[in-house]
Amino acid sequence: MISPARKHFQRTFAAQAAGVANPRAAQGGEQYELMAAALWEARRTLKGIKSVEAKVAKKREMLPEFEAYVAGVIEGGKGAQDDVLMTIMLWRLDVGELEGGLEVAEYALHHALDTPDRFERDTASIVAEQVAEEALARLEAPHTDDAEGEARAAAEAADLVMHLSRAEALTRDADMHDQIRAKLHKALGYAHRGSRNLSEALECLRRALQLNDRVGVKKDIEKLERELKQQQNEGDQANA
Repeated sequence: MISPARKHFQRTFAAQAAGVANPRAAQGGEQYELMAAALWEARRTLKGIKSVEAKVAKKREMLPEFEAYVAGVIEGGKGAQDDVLMTIMLWRLDVGELEGGLEVAEYALHHALDTPDRFERDTASIVAEQVAEEALARLEAPHTDDAEGEARAAAEAADLVMHLSRAEALTRDADMHDQIRAKLHKALGYAHRGSRNLSEALECLRRALQLNDRVGVKKDIEKLERELKQQQNEGDQANA
């Protein structure tokens, strides 16, 4: 457990070092070297774990160690390439911390930071796909059919709309495979549907289908079109 004083120290010195680093160079400084060493040890620990579920749990356990450093870089940084920062962004997304992952992603995409060499995809593609996949997994998770369960599901969907919309806005102008962008729009469409914004859901799913005709939303589009038509008919009858 890192003490509040230690966190403040890490954040302050990380911000100072990031603030003077050349945006076209790799991040350096004492705090970066310490965090890079800690990350190397953490990755070595993860390599010894075979279970994906256990790896995710271990990442969640280790992430707080890097929290103050990441906050300092985002606070004072000018865009130097930082493999520690980028790895923590990916870990946050891996464990489902969408808000924290997108916080780093916003900084990274603004400064055009690359993912570390061991990752084959660009930053925007990874962010879009991982946020979409996490959202789809949550939306597909079972919930109780009672009023309380439905309310929780709707609240979760509304929360995911916020994160997915942010991911879409951050990656909108990036060049990526259409299949990835289609997955993001599919997830956003399902999240809108879960929060009962049917017209928004339909628009997103139509966009997903336009990008990838194998994205698997045709029946959902047809169902939404029927629901919206029924709503319109009921509204017309009520106003007659």
